[in-house]
Amino acid sequence: MSRRRRRGVMSEEFKYELAKDLGIYTTVQREGWGGIRTKDAGNLVRRAIQIAEQTVMRQAQQPQRPPGY
Repeated sequence: MSRRRRRGVMSEEFKYELAKDLGIYTTVQREGWGGIRTKDAGNLVRRAIQIAEQTVMRQAQQPQRPPGY
């Protein structure tokens, strides 16, 4: 059975930003994404979700313009 590679949801740039914020960037540079610990991968996903939720909340709080404005 062949394994299909799924397309990632996060951009590479965003993942590297998160890796820098979480202090795992040097590991990613040296060993690639497969070199990080499972815990760090979970933290990366958790942080991405937090940022996405904050973005959605900010967008929901902005006044909505009527269509055609």
